[in-house]
Amino acid sequence: MFTKDEWTQAEFLKYKKTLQKQGVDVVLVDTILKPLEKMETITYNPYEMEKYPKGTVFVFYCDTGKTSKERLPSYKKRFPEYKCISLRGGRAYWRPNYQLLEKTE
Repeated sequence: MFTKDEWTQAEFLKYKKTLQKQGVDVVLVDTILKPLEKMETITYNPYEMEKYPKGTVFVFYCDTGKTSKERLPSYKKRFPEYKCISLRGGRAYWRPNYQLLEKTE
């Protein structure tokens, strides 16, 4: 899960559900002032972000995912007690109606 610096939308939804069961917050961080449809996000604000519990996972996104991936080392340096991930493809690849379906037997 944390072996990669970048998560796809499917990985984000899957890991968020898994981590929430473990009591870990996973937060989408908007770095471009354009919230994603049908998803709760916060605007990048270091002061407010440091109020989250230690160990929170911040998933940063921009328009294409390129800038947030390039800035990831600085985010990790600024938030050493948090996990920092980039959203692959950013806002351009976000599908508002995408869902993970549970397998039934």
